[in-house]
Amino acid sequence: MKDEEIVGRASEIKILKETLKSSESEFLAIYGRRRVGKTYLINKFFSGKGTYFEVTGQKDGLLQDQLEIFINAYSKYFYEGLQLRTPVSWREAFQLLDNKIQSSPKSKKFVIFLDELPWLASRKSNLMQVIDHFWNSIWSKMPNVILIVCGSAASWMIDRLINAKGGLYNRLTKVIHLQPYSLKGTQEFLHHKGIDLKPMQILDIYMAFGGIPHYLKQIRKGKSAMQNINDVCFQEDGVLYTEFNRLFDSLFDHSDTHKSIIREIGSKREGISRDDLIEKTGIKSGGRLNKRLEELESSSFIQSYVPLGKKRKDKFYRISDEYTYFYLKWIEHLVERGASGGRAYWKTQSKTQSAITWKGYAFEMVCYKHIDQIRAALDLEEIFCEIGPWRYLPRKGALESGAQIDLMFDRDDGAITICEIKYSDTVFSIDKKIAKNLTQKIMTLDRHYSVDKQMFIAFITTKGIKHSIWSDDLVQNEVTLNALFVF
Repeated sequence: MKDEEIVGRASEIKILKETLKSSESEFLAIYGRRRVGKTYLINKFFSGKGTYFEVTGQKDGLLQDQLEIFINAYSKYFYEGLQLRTPVSWREAFQLLDNKIQSSPKSKKFVIFLDELPWLASRKSNLMQVIDHFWNSIWSKMPNVILIVCGSAASWMIDRLINAKGGLYNRLTKVIHLQPYSLKGTQEFLHHKGIDLKPMQILDIYMAFGGIPHYLKQIRKGKSAMQNINDVCFQEDGVLYTEFNRLFDSLFDHSDTHKSIIREIGSKREGISRDDLIEKTGIKSGGRLNKRLEELESSSFIQSYVPLGKKRKDKFYRISDEYTYFYLKWIEHLVERGASGGRAYWKTQSKTQSAITWKGYAFEMVCYKHIDQIRAALDLEEIFCEIGPWRYLPRKGALESGAQIDLMFDRDDGAITICEIKYSDTVFSIDKKIAKNLTQKIMTLDRHYSVDKQMFIAFITTKGIKHSIWSDDLVQNEVTLNALFVF
């Protein structure tokens, strides 16, 4: 497999090439949510480049289970599947590996890939201590050794390895946080599969699937976004019909709590405050809630944010994973009833007001992930900006209305760019009602944001805005969907 055949991972390939060419030993950690392509990336890049050994942990496996998996992999890679005695401990298992490394040519790279490390390092397994010993005492001094550890439980990887305080403190030489594809990456991935879709079709798929390679593999050539979504999400044999529970149960030991939290967050389009989350879920404030939120955020299912002008205590949480939000809004009620959608289910549902509302939020979610592209389109790359949403909630009983701005760039050149994000199947038209609402937002921002800056309005839309007396009077900048399809 040529490196060029690994699609849409240019920055990661650069790191892996540096790792392979290094004249010193390398200890790489790679993490990211399940199905994002971590194993594929490592396997395809390193296979055939030196001696390669890979072992994958088993979810909820006991120590004996993990050691049996290890010895089977060891036999497969080095002894053509010959049955070997299972080691009694990780220390004995790693000694077998070390013996193989010591007897290998020093001019040849020896790659050890421990996939799903959080599963391999089962309770009381002592695996982390064994890794600590072999790396610090032996392998770190061998320039031909590359040790790679991988995990989908991002919080575990961060706490136990990346930010480790024990013997593995500061031992990693490189870290990759593998993210879902961007819109451009998704376009390249589909093109590589022989599927060429227009940006709006790709956006519609992205808003339901996210940029997850495993999900995008389900896209079929010759079918529209609507048809593919219907097949993959709303039929009982569709991969994404029951993916939600499998995904959360495989990642989290207390998945029911995680699901409860994310359902509550998903019920609020604008996100939910910590206090409201505690009240709605009944989970007490403290370490337990903090840990669950941390696990969800590090796995990229939710995102915490502090609205511009607010303090840290005013933190909000919103869903950041497209598939999760789509599942909660559209698939879950079918799964609970044991029903599937008909062959035209999504064609019918996608025209409803509920779907129009969902598309509006889903497009916002996509825009938050393409801030760099939006910033470039607004020509703000060389200007320092505080970036985020802004909101004003009046006190109870106040006469004035609240206001929320989807996205705002508070610039250090004496200006603020206010972005309105609008999904539309056609060119977006600003009418008198929209203009009045936008003017009210600007007045509220001017009163309550406490800065004296020039305000510019930008519209981020799928197909641009229709020019009228309202748009010409209000809008200074436009960003269309095509601007999001750049690296």
